Amino acid sequence: MTEARTKLPAGRYGADPVADARTDRRLRAVGLVLGAALLAFVGWAGWSYVAGQEVSGELTGFEVVSEHEIDVYLAVRKPAGADGVCTVRAQSEDGLEVGRADFRFDEDTDSVHRSVTLRTTQRATAAELMSCSEAEGAAG
Repeated sequence: MTEARTKLPAGRYGADPVADARTDRRLRAVGLVLGAALLAFVGWAGWSYVAGQEVSGELTGFEVVSEHEIDVYLAVRKPAGADGVCTVRAQSEDGLEVGRADFRFDEDTDSVHRSVTLRTTQRATAAELMSCSEAEGAAG
């Protein structure tokens, strides 16, 4: 009359260990695929950012020379054979732009440190490096 039960009632004493193992394997596989995709994206984004910037610059300082001139100190990195152009602007105390100019760097070295003089329409109190890029056309 009494039959011995060989299995526990489903769901009564916790989850099925076989189903848990299958779920764990699926989650690990999905995590591995997503992790590999994220790593590939970060690598691609980093490479495209670095590869797209052949000419870069940094404003290392500036000095107000007079009411209509400001000296700007730039450090420019570029390939040794390439010419670079950097755009610099000057601002007055109230933030208005009082001067802007492009400066060409055609030295044969890959690192250039130079002071350039920017003429202004009134007294400048700040200088800003807007951008640097490879120069178009031949050096000259």
